[in-house]
Amino acid sequence: MIRINHELKASDLKNKLTRFWELSAKKIKLIEKNYDESKGSPVFTINGKYSTRGWTEWTQGFQYGSSILQYDATGEKPFLETGRKKTVEKMAPHVSHMGVHDHGFNNISTYGNLLRLMKENKTPFNEWEKRFYELALKISGAVQASRWTTIKNGGFIHSFNGPHSLFVDTIRSCRALVVSHCLGHVFQGEGDVKIDLLERVIQHLKATANYSVFYGEGRDSYDAWGRTAHESVFNAKDGNFRCPNSQQGFSGFTTWTRGLAWAMCGFAEELEWFDTISETALENFGGKNNLESLMLKAAKATCDFYIENSCTDGIPYWDTGAPGLSKMGDYLNKAADPFNSYEPVDSSAAAIGAQGLLRLGKYLQDKGDDKNSDRYWQAGLSVVNTLLDEPYLSINDAHQGMILHSIYHRPNGWDHIPAGSKIPNGESSMWGDYHIREVSLYLQRIVNNEKYYTFFNCI
Repeated sequence: MIRINHELKASDLKNKLTRFWELSAKKIKLIEKNYDESKGSPVFTINGKYSTRGWTEWTQGFQYGSSILQYDATGEKPFLETGRKKTVEKMAPHVSHMGVHDHGFNNISTYGNLLRLMKENKTPFNEWEKRFYELALKISGAVQASRWTTIKNGGFIHSFNGPHSLFVDTIRSCRALVVSHCLGHVFQGEGDVKIDLLERVIQHLKATANYSVFYGEGRDSYDAWGRTAHESVFNAKDGNFRCPNSQQGFSGFTTWTRGLAWAMCGFAEELEWFDTISETALENFGGKNNLESLMLKAAKATCDFYIENSCTDGIPYWDTGAPGLSKMGDYLNKAADPFNSYEPVDSSAAAIGAQGLLRLGKYLQDKGDDKNSDRYWQAGLSVVNTLLDEPYLSINDAHQGMILHSIYHRPNGWDHIPAGSKIPNGESSMWGDYHIREVSLYLQRIVNNEKYYTFFNCI
């Protein structure tokens, strides 16, 4: 269980954040100089150098988005120019990519961040540049929404596995639909039928909350408050739920912690957005109070599960039911050990989950729930405080990664195991590096009293 530091303040991390961005600049330049983009998107490191491996091209937006975040944090214009140039040159295929559920990753991280900077007056206003970003975001949200499976009580955006498959990851890609909707886009289907993007956002959020997250209500023998399933499987013909499953975790009845983190972050930031929507706009979808209650329940449950099932320093192992954990004694009552002989930790889950904890804490603080807000906010700060230091912060100038000990696909054996070790460790991932930058930017803007950072600042 996380040993929450209730005395820690965001401002206490100021020196660590300064050091972080100095290291980050070196890493971005190192990748830009040495990575061969003809091989595809960089995914994770092997011996400190980024390589490509995966099912889909889902990480390129994190690569260029990192340059954009670097500019946001430091004001160094070369990073803005790199992010802008690469977005224009490389990201168009991701806007029209019909085969993935990752539009909120690739396109909000690039086109969305660039539009946000312009709206925040951090870059010069240009009407046609703005329209270019808006068009990309409108189309991206519509393409994402087209991956639709109807079920008996709604529907969901299905994963690249097919129409039967609801991934918990996709909760964070709902941002693409939100932005497209808020930019006024009209999504049209067969026979010019107009499809309501807001309705699809809400139905996907409901499906994820109802099927991907567990609440200790007896859905199965392993139901526990806040447990998540990576994949929820449906009969695509009759719309019935069949079973929980996992592609990257140990099983459908254990919790893959990166999937848990996606839910934590996704529900928290969608709660923030729903708070800006009028009750009238949500009357036909069950009402604002009901929707916010559902999302708040899911956000609290997943954040509670993370706190209870991470180590004292805030770092989780890659799956809470990984079999090797049984050989590690009382591992939750001590700091995580990325160099153990049984199961790897996943720093990328920590980087994603920390943002969920912080956003939920801030949301509850704004609602006047000081007791619960403090718990989540301080837990988030405690996790970030750990990540911004060794052994997780990558201080070796030759290593291209930003945070170490990230895991991609343990069951498939895709992660590099260094010589002399029995488990993967010491490597980084593009999503982990992007999300540690994102949560660091989030905190830095709070420390500096800048505009509160949200994905919907681009609207």
